[in-house]
Amino acid sequence: MSDSAHADATAAIEAAVAEAGVEVERPRPGAFLVTLPGRRKLKTLVWLEVGGHSLLVTTFFCRRPDENHADFYRWLMQRNQSMYGLAFCADEVGDVYLTGRLPLGGVTPEEVDRLLGCALSYSDDNFNAALERGFASSIRREWAWRERSGHSLRNLEAFRHLVEDADRAPADSA
Repeated sequence: MSDSAHADATAAIEAAVAEAGVEVERPRPGAFLVTLPGRRKLKTLVWLEVGGHSLLVTTFFCRRPDENHADFYRWLMQRNQSMYGLAFCADEVGDVYLTGRLPLGGVTPEEVDRLLGCALSYSDDNFNAALERGFASSIRREWAWRERSGHSLRNLEAFRHLVEDADRAPADSA
C-alpha cells in the first residue's frame, strides 16, 4: 500500500478521535492508544495501529478465567456471530481480547468511530456477564473479604445476586 494510504488512514483516525473528544496517546507514528470511558468496565483501552496494508484494532477484554473455562469461551465465541468489525479471541495464556483488521482503503473517520463504538459496546456490554461466568468464586471471595474488612462494595453491586444465590443454595437443597 502506498505512503498516501498510510497517511490518509492516520489522518482519518486523528479526525475521528478529535471529533469524539476522547483521550488518546500517540506512542509512535501510526499508533494510537484511545481511552474510552465505560459503565460496567470503567475504561476500555483501544489500540489502533496503521500497518502497511491494514489497520489493526485491539483491546484487552479480561484475563484468563479462573473457572468454567468451556462455558466462558463458548459464550464469547457465540457473541462473535453478531459482532461488527471485531471479534473475541484468546492469546496463548487464555487472556481475552477484542481484535479486528480493516484494509487501509476502508479507514475513514466514520469507520474509525464505528469501530471505537463497537469496541466500547462489546467490551462494556459483555464485561459483567463474562466475569460471572469465569470469576464467580473470586467475586464471592472478594465480596466476603470486603464485608469482613468494612471496605466498600460499590463496584461489586452488579454481582450481588451471585452472593445472594450462594447464600440461598444450601437452604434450597435441604
